[in-house]
Amino acid sequence: MRYLSIYKTVEQNRPPTIEEMTAMGQLIEESMKSGELLATEGCLPSAKGVRVRLSQGQLVVTDGPFTESKEVIGGFAILEASSKEEAIAQAKKFLRVAGDGECEIRELYTAAEAPCGQADQHNRMKDQFATA
Repeated sequence: MRYLSIYKTVEQNRPPTIEEMTAMGQLIEESMKSGELLATEGCLPSAKGVRVRLSQGQLVVTDGPFTESKEVIGGFAILEASSKEEAIAQAKKFLRVAGDGECEIRELYTAAEAPCGQADQHNRMKDQFATA
C-alpha cells in the first residue's frame, strides 16, 4: 500500500545545517534503497508560496508568508508500507531525524489498483470511504 506523509512543523526561516542535511540524506538514501520511500521533497519557506482558495464561487489567491499559521507544511513523502502501522513506524523514524513536528499519514488511492471502468472505480472509492 502507498501512503502520503505530510510533514508539518513550525517554520524555521533558516536553511538546514550541514549536519541536519547529512542525517536526512542518509535516511533518504537508506529508505529509497529499501523500497519504503518512493518519493520525497522539502518545501521552501512559506514566503515563497501562495494559497489558492475557492469558497462559495470566489477564488482568492493569498501570497505567503503564512504568519497566521502555527505550523506549515515542511515537506512530503510517498511511502510504501504493508500496513498503516508500518507507515507510522517510518514516520517515527523520519521525525527522529527531522525534529519537532508531526506527520499526517494518509493511505493513497491509486487508479492502478482499480478496475478499468469509471463506474467500477467510483464503486471502489465509495467502498473505501465507507470503511474509513
